[in-house]
Amino acid sequence: MPDGTDPAVFPDHADWTWTYEGYEPARERLRESLCTLGNGYFATRGAAPECAADSVHYPGTYAAGCYNRLTSEVAGLRIENEDMVNLPNWLPLRFRTGSGAWLSPDTHKLLAHRQSLDLRSGTLTRTLRYEDDDGHRLAVRQVRLVHMGDPHLAVLRTEFTAEGWSGDLDVESALDGAVTNRGVERYRRLAARHLTHAHAGACEDGTTVWLRCRTTTSDIRVGLAARTRADAPAPVTVRHDDGRAVHLLRLSLTDGRPVTVDKTVALHTSRDPAISDPLHAAVDRVRRAPDFAALLASHRTAWSQLWRNAELDVPGSAGPVLRLHLFHVLQTLSPHTADLDVGVPARGLHGEAYRGHVFWDELLVLPYLNLHFPEVSRALLTYRHRRLERACSAARDAGHSGAMYPWQSGSDGREETQRLHLNPRSGRWLPDHSRLQHHVGSAVAYNVWQYCEATGDTEFLHTKGAEMLAQIARFWAGLATYDGTLGRYRIRGVVGPDEYHEAYPASPRPGLDDNAYTNVTAAWVLARALDLLRALPVPRRRDLYERIALDPDELDAWEDVSRKLHVPFHDRVISQFQGYGELAELDWAGYRSRYGDIRRLDRILEAEGDSVNNYQASKQADVLMLGYLFPPAELRGLFARLGYRLDDATWQRTVDHYLARTSHGSTLSSLVHGWILARARRADAWAFVQEALAGDIADVQGGTTGEGIHLGAMAGTLDLVQRGLTGLETRDGTLRLDPVPLPELSEYGFAVRYRGHWGVRLRLGAGRLSVTVPDSDRGPIDIALADRTVPVEPGESCTLVLTDQDGTRTTTP
Repeated sequence: MPDGTDPAVFPDHADWTWTYEGYEPARERLRESLCTLGNGYFATRGAAPECAADSVHYPGTYAAGCYNRLTSEVAGLRIENEDMVNLPNWLPLRFRTGSGAWLSPDTHKLLAHRQSLDLRSGTLTRTLRYEDDDGHRLAVRQVRLVHMGDPHLAVLRTEFTAEGWSGDLDVESALDGAVTNRGVERYRRLAARHLTHAHAGACEDGTTVWLRCRTTTSDIRVGLAARTRADAPAPVTVRHDDGRAVHLLRLSLTDGRPVTVDKTVALHTSRDPAISDPLHAAVDRVRRAPDFAALLASHRTAWSQLWRNAELDVPGSAGPVLRLHLFHVLQTLSPHTADLDVGVPARGLHGEAYRGHVFWDELLVLPYLNLHFPEVSRALLTYRHRRLERACSAARDAGHSGAMYPWQSGSDGREETQRLHLNPRSGRWLPDHSRLQHHVGSAVAYNVWQYCEATGDTEFLHTKGAEMLAQIARFWAGLATYDGTLGRYRIRGVVGPDEYHEAYPASPRPGLDDNAYTNVTAAWVLARALDLLRALPVPRRRDLYERIALDPDELDAWEDVSRKLHVPFHDRVISQFQGYGELAELDWAGYRSRYGDIRRLDRILEAEGDSVNNYQASKQADVLMLGYLFPPAELRGLFARLGYRLDDATWQRTVDHYLARTSHGSTLSSLVHGWILARARRADAWAFVQEALAGDIADVQGGTTGEGIHLGAMAGTLDLVQRGLTGLETRDGTLRLDPVPLPELSEYGFAVRYRGHWGVRLRLGAGRLSVTVPDSDRGPIDIALADRTVPVEPGESCTLVLTDQDGTRTTTP
């Protein structure tokens, strides 16, 4: 596990600032991801503006939901992929002294380099000192922001100071449309040019340059405009050719006197509402934009409001990391997201890994957002509802009923999972069967239910939510087949969350039978759908039945399947899937000794000519995900409904079994294990929590964070503090808590937004739980512990003593 004191891994940080000292080319991609700035509409990586994309630097800009589809030739096959598009680069601002070469950290002497990310204000500051070929020294300070108040604006301020000399400095400020998607090495053999028809120009007065282009197949039009100004007289030349729009300024520097250049940029696409043309909108917006000081002030105000609505106070080393995670969650999924038709990109808007696709990661993201920005959660669920028709079509095409949501989703909801994937260790392209992870549908249903429980949004539940739950339940009931020998229903040919196991040993048929996670969550979906349909108002129920052609007799089948799905066991533990216990045991010690890091055990074994399908080895939590989704009592109830007894001893054996057989090849794995162990084996939980916290800042997975942060893991650590360690549930109109504080994380506080109550503060510490409900016209909030329920009126606080020395519990008003 990374040492949190190692400056080579962890940057210096104050509570609100992350600072990287020095320039390290090998770690530049990682820093670019972690220093990305965004506002939910678009984001730009923290790349050096004076550097172009190369093996060290990658200045990517991505707009939420902006995808394009290309066809590539791979292993003799034509493969189609849809990607989140790297949009024209607005960052370029390079400079040179006299007639020398353009200065860059890779070609010139760099005397100092410091990069600071200010989380409170959402700004990135670079301070550096160059020495040119003639020995002239130039100090440079840059401040950058992607505006959180106006989601179409970004600003770059650069301050130049000559040290010990006076003379001319050329500054080139550009918009560059000649960009491609080349940010992920293993994708570089694939087609990557998503933009075409790049045209550049300038407005008549020369103060604004512009660039327009469009995506090649999705035909999304993109418009950018840039205004570049200096605070001292400077001749300006405008150029526009080869897909670049350029302002060239010649500054006259005097020793020790700073000169400032401000670059203000506007970005629009044809996906935007209330515009006629993206280029016209961009030019108009940048012309009307105020100066840097005013933009910085309004940007800081917007961030201040976000932090107030996502209040988090965690002392110790975990606090700054959690705040960084929250910062990146808010940059990807901000209140602006509520106005967009987008899902949860697994790698944020921070890079091109996973092609910007939407997986099941929202399962770890929405529970946090529900209690802070429920309007964002609603929009993300609406993204799924808009693609419900496509999911139903996919099910019909596969010979099934209901809705079969894709494992990877993009623009229109079709299955975007690649047919082949590259093993970089062996260099071979291999079949990819991860599209068989149909449990993504259960994740959609779970998020609908959790959102509605947290918000009380019955309008959504009774309309879009009910329709999604019913169609997902219909899919599971239709996929299940009855086995007369077992007297149970079985779901065959699927892949579980583990992802390593895609088939039985030596089987030509992909898929596994009776994945426990899949079957149990399918039973949960069926049970919740039945509860909901029975509780719907009669007019709405009739409308829904007519809309989706639901026969009331189908509900009898759902009831039967929900109680008789097969869950396999072996050696008194829950089996990951039928036959799992018959697989060979792996020599874990031997492989660790031989390879060191075996997180991607699947790639290691394939390169050896072997297969992970042959072994009891998991990439990440699979069975144990059940303990992440469901509190202990609810999980026991689910198994009881299925006719199985799940006592504490069985669950503990199951946890121990898989803990010893998991390689943790996913950032989600340490998070889920930390969550589970907080209740099952508390002494071991903190090590996994630490790794979850370090996942991206230390690039635990070995080079992956430079391709984009892991949004689900980041949001999951926030939810670990919010729900995992407090045992917080939003159920039946009550806030239920069952705290399990870890010794290393036993005192902290946060605020939530719950059913119309804004800023409800909860604080855990010293065996006490304090709850404060701000004054409002709402009714009281019922706070439930295991042994009692206490109503807390608006304007009041309550302290619940969790455990006294003699074991008694009391309540202090």
